[in-house]
Amino acid sequence: MWTKIIPRAAERSTYVLFSSVAMFFMFWQWRPMGGVIWNVQSGYGRIALYVLYALGWVMVLATTFLINHFDLFGLRQVVLQLIGRPYTGLRFRTPGPYKLVRHPLYVGWVTVFWSTPVMTAAHLLFAIALTVYILVAIKYEERDLTQIHNEYADYSRRVPMLVPAGPLSRPAASGTKLTFNSGIERPIGGDGASDT
Repeated sequence: MWTKIIPRAAERSTYVLFSSVAMFFMFWQWRPMGGVIWNVQSGYGRIALYVLYALGWVMVLATTFLINHFDLFGLRQVVLQLIGRPYTGLRFRTPGPYKLVRHPLYVGWVTVFWSTPVMTAAHLLFAIALTVYILVAIKYEERDLTQIHNEYADYSRRVPMLVPAGPLSRPAASGTKLTFNSGIERPIGGDGASDT
C-alpha cells in the first residue's frame, strides 16, 4: 500500500522524514505535567547522569555509522535510484558494540531517555512510552533480520539483546521460562529472545 504512493527507494527516507516531523511537532506542542519524580541533588550524581546522557548520544551517533548511517536513514537507497544503480542490501556484520549487544543503538536511546538528574512526570511519560516503543520494535526488527540474514538467528542466540552482563544478558532456550526476583514466570518467545 505505502509503496503505491511512495517509490520503494524512498520508503525508508520518507518514514524517517515523517517520524522526524512528528517528533518535532510533539516537542513543539509538549505541555508540562506537574510533579517531580526524582531530583538528584548531589553534584557528583548530577555529573554522572549528564555523562551517561552524553555517552548515550555518542552511542546513538556512533552506531548509526557502524551499520551504515546513510542506509539506515534511507539516503543510500535514494541516491542509488537517482544514479540508476540497483540497491543491494548490506551484508550482515557485527562491528564494535554489536559484539556485546544486538541493539546498541537502542541502548544509546534508552540511556538518553532515562539519564536525567531531574525526572519530571512529563519526562517519565516520554521515557516510558519510547522505551516501550523500542522494546516492541525490536521484536519486529529481529523477525525481519532473521528472514533477511541467515546468520542472524545464531547471532541472536550468542549475543544478548540489550544488557551485556547480568542475569538477563544471555537468551534462554526456546520454550523455557525466566523467573525474575519477583517470582513471576514469563515465557520466552520462539526466537529465543525474552518477551520483556
